[in-house]
Amino acid sequence: MNMKIGVILNTNDAETCWNCFRFGNEALKSKHSVKVFLLGKGVEIENVKDDRFPLLDGSIKKFLKNNGVILACGTCLKIREKEIGMCPVSAMEDVMKIVEESDKILTFG
Repeated sequence: MNMKIGVILNTNDAETCWNCFRFGNEALKSKHSVKVFLLGKGVEIENVKDDRFPLLDGSIKKFLKNNGVILACGTCLKIREKEIGMCPVSAMEDVMKIVEESDKILTFG
């Protein structure tokens, strides 16, 4: 059974971000659809660097290449005076839509 999986990433902790995208890639490999919404500190994902998790950037690229979807909270970006290049800037109505359309919701962070 293919599921629609929604993931909320609400941290900039390198290990948690790495595990989020490891899970997302495994779900995509199993033919599920996955959407990740970056919320709070999660919008800082492009700046997360940790020598213990050097594959984080590659895991994110693999996720996007395999049709995973990433959305970032515009308000969270604005508060941090940041921009994001890897995905569209979105809003709470977008995370609400993910919750409504998903069979399962997971949170990391």
